[in-house]
Amino acid sequence: MADATAKVAASKKRKEPKVHKKQTPGMIILTVIFAIVSVFYVMPIFLVLMNSFKVNSAITDKGFFDFPNAETFNGLKSYIDGFMFGDYPIGYSILWSFLITITSVVLILICTSMCAWYIQRSNTLVCKIIYYLCIFSMVVPFQVVMATLSRTADVLKLNSPWTLMIVYLGFGAGLAVFMFSGFVKSIPIEIEEAADVDGAGPLRTFFQVVLPIMKPTFVSVAILETMWIWNDFLLPYKTLDIKSFKTIPIHIQYLNQGFGHQDTTVLMALIILSILPIIVFYFACQKYIIEGVVAGAVKG
Repeated sequence: MADATAKVAASKKRKEPKVHKKQTPGMIILTVIFAIVSVFYVMPIFLVLMNSFKVNSAITDKGFFDFPNAETFNGLKSYIDGFMFGDYPIGYSILWSFLITITSVVLILICTSMCAWYIQRSNTLVCKIIYYLCIFSMVVPFQVVMATLSRTADVLKLNSPWTLMIVYLGFGAGLAVFMFSGFVKSIPIEIEEAADVDGAGPLRTFFQVVLPIMKPTFVSVAILETMWIWNDFLLPYKTLDIKSFKTIPIHIQYLNQGFGHQDTTVLMALIILSILPIIVFYFACQKYIIEGVVAGAVKG
């Protein structure tokens, strides 16, 4: 009996061999196709990075696709010159981009998460109308309203980096409310009822009970909105006083158009510097995107 027990215990301790799923020809073909597509997506970024280390004549005279060599390699000179290129310091553009992005994302997260929670818990006709208006705003192109928006921003004095977050709240609310609403449906209402019995008011219930549960979707919305606002060109261009305020995309576009002589390598260096923060931010938080989308994919 003791020997049998020992054999059973030993068999339990053995690690079962991992079963590797055999790839079918169809899976192999899809892997190859997606690998090729990925190369095409990454290639433009690689070309910009490669050309940012070359002298300007190497791009204009000898070709855009040539690798840098001992003759054409320029080191970090293009990156250093980029901070002094033009009559508007890029440091100010970086400052305004960070200010607009951070303030807009924070406002969008707070307002839309509370709005989505109220819409799902109230479930009135007015709330349903607000919800579908938010959904409708997702399909309206910015080009349709940009002329009216520019005029409205001037009249209401929303044409500065300190107030542009209000305009971004209007355009970013659709996606955020949609994602938050989907997640709120999965939160058991009994948790909120227990908080109400303990004497917590609506604000305390939201910030201390609901908001911590919404963390996956909260981070996902923050990532998506940050990527959009940081890279946005049209909305700041149509609303800001660009003589006084320029975001990074506007700054790069103006350098590309003016000053008579175009230094392509400096522009390439500035493009890399502009996308580097958002790439680092995305890779640091990318796991939350899938978690947030899956968490919000529930039936209402």
